[in-house]
Amino acid sequence: MSDQDQSLFAAPPMGDQERMVEAVLFAATEPVTLAELARRLPHGSDPAEALAHLRKRYEGRGVNIMRVGEAWAFRTAPDLGHLMRRESVETRKLSRAAIETLAIVAYHQPVTRAEIEEIRGVAVSRGTIDQLMEMEWIRLGRRRMTPGRPVTFVVTEGFLDHFGLESARDLPGIKELRAAGLLESRAMPGQGLSQPAEDEDDSPRTGQSELFED
Repeated sequence: MSDQDQSLFAAPPMGDQERMVEAVLFAATEPVTLAELARRLPHGSDPAEALAHLRKRYEGRGVNIMRVGEAWAFRTAPDLGHLMRRESVETRKLSRAAIETLAIVAYHQPVTRAEIEEIRGVAVSRGTIDQLMEMEWIRLGRRRMTPGRPVTFVVTEGFLDHFGLESARDLPGIKELRAAGLLESRAMPGQGLSQPAEDEDDSPRTGQSELFED
């Protein structure tokens, strides 16, 4: 094989590979995996190395390249997130029941519906599960190898992306959740304390899922 033929199969210079990865991530509407980058880049490219160089180049910038589950995406630097917030009044918010259900899935995944109900101490409305799935914050996991083979629930990459987490291992502790206003000062469900009964605010209303409250 001639030098000219070999050059046809040679990988692009690393600088060019970085530019290609940058272009793909910038144009992507969803986080991109290394496997997808490998499929898009020319033969012989090393997307992992190109991504590592690119991440270093974006350190300290207004946008960073962040890991979202097993994929990668451009995201606003964490310390500048407040600049992106829209000054608007929220007319609806997650109900206590929805927050607790989501927290249980996040911290105890994979978890079955029966286990969610056991931790909360109350029945879980089907509307809560359905709406959290429609929001693409939780999804079905593997079935348990137990009688009845119940399905389990786990959080999605969309959930991780929304809260700026690389994986469920990066979930904040109880103090951080309370400081962010996501938990009241009472104990978090599943922490070994007595469970509260379902209150009036947690019950579905006519024409309204329990996921939201006024």
